[in-house]
Amino acid sequence: MKKLLYCTCSMGFKHDCLDLSHEIMRKLGKESGAFEATCTWDVDLLNAEGLKQFDALVFCTTGELPISEADKQAILDFVRGGKAFIGIHNATDTFYKWPEYGEMIGGYFNGHPWNQEVGIIVEDKTHPATKHLGDYFRITDEIYEHRDWSRQKTHVLMRIDNSTVDVNKEGVRRPDRDFAMAWCHDYGNGRVFYTGHGHSNEVWSDERFQKHLLGGILWAMRLA
Repeated sequence: MKKLLYCTCSMGFKHDCLDLSHEIMRKLGKESGAFEATCTWDVDLLNAEGLKQFDALVFCTTGELPISEADKQAILDFVRGGKAFIGIHNATDTFYKWPEYGEMIGGYFNGHPWNQEVGIIVEDKTHPATKHLGDYFRITDEIYEHRDWSRQKTHVLMRIDNSTVDVNKEGVRRPDRDFAMAWCHDYGNGRVFYTGHGHSNEVWSDERFQKHLLGGILWAMRLA
């Protein structure tokens, strides 16, 4: 069975949903039969030796995690070498001082102008992370916008329906008004999947989100 490391180390804002997220991650692995999840609040396994035992690394983290430059390189080597990296929600609110991380995940958090019900347009209806969602769905969540992000650098799975939010609200920074909510791409020989959803216990409890996350994990691990 594949092994997955789920890290929720929070050096910045600590989300209330993280305890539940550990339970859900273990449940997704067990019920799918695809992986065994090791869930941790710390960074003790984020090094070359610790990562050897895993096939996927999942971040739901914030801030500058306390790891060395060698440990950072080990993470890049892990993914480039053919393993999986999955970022959830605030994973883009992490490692601002490490540009290679931003390149790997696809961009950085640049504010959350909306925390409300929004419409989501599914761009890729065949991807394992989105095929159960249809063309369109609505969900209440905290919505991130990102900087140093471009759809030229990744494959967009779904985006905000701008007609369901105030795109001229104070704090909206993207001039192109392109607010992707999930994307994926290759990184070296590995795969990266990111979802912007996952702010609250309500979202983590939503079966649609759980299927979305599981599909992204399985895709990144080349199991779907």
